[in-house]
Amino acid sequence: MATPEESPAAKRWLPLEANPDVMNQFLWNLGIPETVTECCDVYGLDDELLAIVPQPVLAVLFLYPITSQTEEERLHQDNEKRVSAMRSKVYFMKQTVGNACGTIGLLHSVGNITSEIKLQEGSFLDRFFKSTATMDPLERAAFLEKDVEMEVAHSVAASAGETEASDNVDTHFICFTCVDGELYELDGRKSGPVSHGPSSPSSLLQDAAKVIKGMIQKNPESLNFNVIALTKVAATV
Repeated sequence: MATPEESPAAKRWLPLEANPDVMNQFLWNLGIPETVTECCDVYGLDDELLAIVPQPVLAVLFLYPITSQTEEERLHQDNEKRVSAMRSKVYFMKQTVGNACGTIGLLHSVGNITSEIKLQEGSFLDRFFKSTATMDPLERAAFLEKDVEMEVAHSVAASAGETEASDNVDTHFICFTCVDGELYELDGRKSGPVSHGPSSPSSLLQDAAKVIKGMIQKNPESLNFNVIALTKVAATV
């Protein structure tokens, strides 16, 4: 999906498929041990289906269609509900590369749980988050835009999906995460993190599901939604 900051000559990537297998290989290749985290499908937002998602859930990714209603809501949140990333502990970055929302959603997911997981020392993700730790959201976006290693990794992952890759898409990935007892929506097309109220690591999935249900209800004619949870793999004895 094109971004508000994207110029006509801006860089565009192929979109990342909403496929847990593709995302897992992407993250594992960039520095997260497969024994630490795993992406999995969330098959529905009812309590019974949420209960079968492996716990703990570290982040939630949501793919939704871009419509006039979602664009109106984005502008409203920017005007009324924006939270300054500079005054919080939330890791947030802007999106300036077209169709990079899947990768940015994963970076938002991992960037806010680095204290919960151990990245491989010297791996891409380890170096990326150390290099961008003190940057502002636009500086992080510029850093990503110039990063050839990430562009190649994204291209490989985008080509690994089950559907034919095309840069003409009308869907968008965002991330939900819990930071300091608060649920945040992280969308690189918005000006900053959006707070959705109190949350906790144990209720993150349920709290995000409530927000996602509201977004779906505003677009009742669309079926193009997908929810993926990033979970922490249970340690084996």
